[in-house]
Amino acid sequence: MNHFAHLVLSQPTLESTVGNLLGDFARGLDQDSLSQAVMAGLENHRAVDRFTDAHPRVQEMKSGFSRERRRFAGIALDIYFDHLLINHWQQFEQRHLESLIADFYRRMAAGRGLMPDENMRYVTRRMVEYDWFGSYRDIEAVAESLDRVAGRIRFANRFDNAIEDLLRNHDMIYAGFLEFYPQLQQHVAELALETG
Repeated sequence: MNHFAHLVLSQPTLESTVGNLLGDFARGLDQDSLSQAVMAGLENHRAVDRFTDAHPRVQEMKSGFSRERRRFAGIALDIYFDHLLINHWQQFEQRHLESLIADFYRRMAAGRGLMPDENMRYVTRRMVEYDWFGSYRDIEAVAESLDRVAGRIRFANRFDNAIEDLLRNHDMIYAGFLEFYPQLQQHVAELALETG
């Protein structure tokens, strides 16, 4: 899952917001420097990723990617899942979407002092400034985001235009997401890593 979904599956606190975003910035992190609440958020992030990566429907979705892009299919799906979640919000959530996004942005800004990494502070500032979550409604923004990821990969790759694989397999991915995401919600609720 990508940033938005990780926050949807988090708790409404600064520590949880930071911890659940931290999973994407944790390489080389001294975990002993984290508070217990931020660490619980990081563990929740990792549990979400493990469940997602191992899910049979997600594995099936990855198999639909072209050979040259399959290595990065998980990244493409993570971003596309945010798009699907935002555009089919009422199927999964009772909370008001716009208010929730505004709350995420407020907590991300207020939680910068808890972020252990300058890159994380920079990226989350850009998320808020450019309304990344709101932009994920539009498929063009998803395509641009995927191409930016391709440009950041440090070796030659064929990940650009990954949106082609997503759109070609949209019906299969969407059907799989409808089955997979409620199971993920239940899994996070049963683990209760941040509420125990």
